[in-house]
Amino acid sequence: MTDSPVAAVTGAFSYTGSYIARELLASGWRVRTLTARRPPATDATRAIEVLPLDFTDPDALARGLDGASLFVNTYWIRYPHAGLDFADAVRNSKTLFSAAERAGVARVVHVSVSNPERGAEFPYFRGKLAVEGALRESTLSWAIVRPTLIFGRGDILVNNIAWCLRHAPLFTLPGAAEYRIQPVSGDDLGRIVRSAADARGNPVWDAAGPERLTFIELVRAIAEAVGSSARIRPVPPWLALALARLASIPLRDHMLTRDEVRGLIAELLISDEPPRGRETIEPWLKREGTRLGRTYASEFARHFRGGPDREAPVATWE
Repeated sequence: MTDSPVAAVTGAFSYTGSYIARELLASGWRVRTLTARRPPATDATRAIEVLPLDFTDPDALARGLDGASLFVNTYWIRYPHAGLDFADAVRNSKTLFSAAERAGVARVVHVSVSNPERGAEFPYFRGKLAVEGALRESTLSWAIVRPTLIFGRGDILVNNIAWCLRHAPLFTLPGAAEYRIQPVSGDDLGRIVRSAADARGNPVWDAAGPERLTFIELVRAIAEAVGSSARIRPVPPWLALALARLASIPLRDHMLTRDEVRGLIAELLISDEPPRGRETIEPWLKREGTRLGRTYASEFARHFRGGPDREAPVATWE
């Protein structure tokens, strides 16, 4: 085991990072994480070396990556908050890449988002594209993986749709909701990232599942999986966003952001490439239906409120 290569993963105890870390561990890598979160007390996480993710200390970041053959970067923010905006997240990402150069990391796999070029008019996607550009300009050997909508245990978006469907008589959709999505499972994403680590050159790969469905089809499938009788109604996008913001007040969270609505309507969460994912979402929903939406999953609580589970902010959609 001591001769196994070392992979460093940002946020290996967070949603996206946890799938990647599990895949790497199963493939024989030793995994190290740069994180601001205390590791949960499980057998799986005890195998992961924990080091701090502190952007104010570039030397410590370089030390944290020292000896790693692979660095998988999942760091990003879903929305600006507490003085941290997308420009800051771009700078922090550049700091991570510089640390990887100093540490002599052999390979970087960066987890981005699908279709950042087409979404460049939206701040979230524009920031993602800027981070990709910084990596391309580095001296590192790299691969970029662009996931669509990631589903799996620990998910926030699908879980909270299910929570709303369980607790509200009406569920509103932005616009006609005939725009398409192409979900990818967290397990598939982990496998795609591992393959990108082994690939030659500097590939840019989409990570998408084998099935496209409309957003209203997804919501109806979730409703069926959780046994909801809520009415599902399309409304103007501005109204759906306003209602989500109103509902967010007692929850002290952001249920939906403007860029997420725009990205959905612009069909940015699909891929034109042959799908690399294998798992479709509807069988997963049927398996997980009794669990989904039982409690509300607050991203704000996970990433901003502090306490033992605080994590440096990462994007929900990654």
